[in-house]
Amino acid sequence: MPEFDLLVIGGGPGGYVAAIRAAQRGLQVCVVEKERPGGVCLNWGCIPTKAMLRSAEVFQTLTTAAEFGVLADNVRYDFAAVRQRKDGIVKELTDGVAGLLKANGVTVIEGHARFVEPTVVEVHEVGASPIFDGGPRYAAAAGNAVRRVSARDVIVATGSVPAQLPIPGAGLPGVVTSDGAFGLTEVPRRLVIIGGSAVGAEWASLFATFGSQVTVVEMQDRLVPLEDKEIGDALGRSFRKRGITVLTGATVTAITEGDALRVSVGGPAAQDLDADVVLVGVGRRPNTAELGLDVAGIATDARGFIEVDDRLRTGAEHVYAIGDVTGRALLAHVASHQGIAAAEVIAGHDAHIDYAVIPAATFTHPEIASVGLTEDAARAAGHEVITAKFPFAALGRAKTFGETEGFIKIVAGQVHQEVLGVHIIGPSASDLIAEGALAISLEATLDELADTIHAHPTLGEIGMEAAMAGLGLPVHIAPRKR
Repeated sequence: MPEFDLLVIGGGPGGYVAAIRAAQRGLQVCVVEKERPGGVCLNWGCIPTKAMLRSAEVFQTLTTAAEFGVLADNVRYDFAAVRQRKDGIVKELTDGVAGLLKANGVTVIEGHARFVEPTVVEVHEVGASPIFDGGPRYAAAAGNAVRRVSARDVIVATGSVPAQLPIPGAGLPGVVTSDGAFGLTEVPRRLVIIGGSAVGAEWASLFATFGSQVTVVEMQDRLVPLEDKEIGDALGRSFRKRGITVLTGATVTAITEGDALRVSVGGPAAQDLDADVVLVGVGRRPNTAELGLDVAGIATDARGFIEVDDRLRTGAEHVYAIGDVTGRALLAHVASHQGIAAAEVIAGHDAHIDYAVIPAATFTHPEIASVGLTEDAARAAGHEVITAKFPFAALGRAKTFGETEGFIKIVAGQVHQEVLGVHIIGPSASDLIAEGALAISLEATLDELADTIHAHPTLGEIGMEAAMAGLGLPVHIAPRKR
């Protein structure tokens, strides 16, 4: 007789949500987790980076306060206090998740789970972080087995870890991953970031605000290459204006040690860069080391991600997988929705995941957010498209807010004018993108967006204004020349 109805391996935004929903459906649930509840998102990703980015944003605002008629002298930052604030927010949220699991009757066991049978695991002790004191324990070696746990069904929700690059010198002191960057106790004077996607771009924005001399090396032809091309180009212009060096179409070929770290960059702008810290932010890989997936009969693809169907079932009976480990979309909110769907299926309810509408946000300055198809992707999919754009500089609230950089771009079908994609770079983009996601979900058209009364003055008006422009009837910008 299994000890639990459901065992969830991993307590991140997918795992803890799945556990809570399954418990709400009457199942006896156990979670095995190496670290504090909340996974990478709460401990080493979404939350701590945004807490530090907010500190940088406040610092930036104070340094330009005179533009608002506010005089602030001798403005400076205390990086130790920035880290302390971040740690306090992380603790408050992870303690909150622990409390929610307890309130829902979920049993939590600390340790590393390893399959010994398809629905039975051994839980092993886990040592301290090998990265830095108090750091992530995902890479810590598993020690002695402390107990066995059996369940009728199992969800693998172990997330992902930073990808490593086969670059000579990548293991030198001073070369850190995006997780290892949290161990930095001071702002580096010279920072080279390998990778200009969301992770690298956020760290670049953060440290540049605090005064680092930042260089971003990106292999593709623009920053945030998964975003619409106009968005990536706009972020590159913004970064360069802020003094961040952006090298696109470039790769790091080697890192050597001397008085400083010497970073050799290949490509059209081949050069050597001196750095105090090199941050590798080039993506993530599935966190499946020492899980014993083969024992459970769990198949993975060529990249090591666990293969699942639209109800999160793996090829092994009674074993499910959710979150980053599935490789579908490495985003916390996707993991949470997958967790809910898997828990509902296990509890006997019909549920599945639709990946057609997934918003994403990058918390650089300016912010970026998007949902749906880029213009290039829409054309590649066979759509005849029109694009609708509106700049924040023409928006009253953006003027009063003091943030006028950026724009919204709506990609719509040419015939029916249905919204296919929404792409934003500018203030509060991460909040504004919700309207775009809803528009695509409800198959809204430019007419419907334009006809929906938006409150004034707000940043949210930008979607309505862009829709009007897309219809050829702009009010607050000049019409296109015919």
